[in-house]
Amino acid sequence: MSSLNLKALSCPALKDATMLLALTGWMDGGDVSTGTVKRLMEGRMVKPIATIDPDPFYIFNFPGSMEISSLFRPEVEYEAGLIKRFSMPSNVFHCDEKANLIFFLGKEPNLNWQAFGDCIFDVAAAASVKRIIFIGSFGGTVPHTREPRMYASISHESLKPLLEQNGVKFSDYEGPSGFATLLLSQCASHGIEMMSLVAEIPGYLQGMNPLSIEAVTRRLARLLNMPVDFDAMRHESTEWELQVTQAVEKDEELAESVRKMEEQYDDELIGRAGE
Repeated sequence: MSSLNLKALSCPALKDATMLLALTGWMDGGDVSTGTVKRLMEGRMVKPIATIDPDPFYIFNFPGSMEISSLFRPEVEYEAGLIKRFSMPSNVFHCDEKANLIFFLGKEPNLNWQAFGDCIFDVAAAASVKRIIFIGSFGGTVPHTREPRMYASISHESLKPLLEQNGVKFSDYEGPSGFATLLLSQCASHGIEMMSLVAEIPGYLQGMNPLSIEAVTRRLARLLNMPVDFDAMRHESTEWELQVTQAVEKDEELAESVRKMEEQYDDELIGRAGE
């Protein structure tokens, strides 16, 4: 691995491996990006294989009010005056050799996107990664009582049939991009396929969205032919949906808006089924 910003721990020699990529920040609404990859890592014999030095890639002293600048600073925890924890942004690659999988959990860089991308491509080359899958999300008009819509951007036309079989639409988005788009635009030159899978989740909610995480995890498990125990996730999703529904029903205007979203969502499904 050539990057000075990359610390290799013990990179295994895999064959035609898949890298699952999750990033906090721009496209991690509902914790769907990081939450999905964490779920897929659960119960596996994963080991860390490399880390990216955070120092060159983030703004820590952002000017402005304390409310704004605090979003950029590292986290600290004191107890009785003694420091217990000081946390810089974490960017860690894990490997499940048996499943031929690399997992990357990191934070979208503020600075030096190309150098950060080079770190990812260096690990991909060292581990013989054939395909990168990025998982993201954005807030839209999907109600919390329905599964998120899934959209894909791809590096190779040959990936379309696989995604179409799994009910994924293809993006026609135009506008500001996230860091994953840089990887998508360059992966072909590295001999790697890439798909960016983005879930449309309820835009009226904040915080972790277990139902969307479960739905996206389910979709990825099918794509990768990967066994996953969904019992705990299903229970968590059901409890979350009930709590959100109770909160929504207390706001008549929001409740009516959600009912209209449900109708539009269901009408769209019926229309697609009739095609």
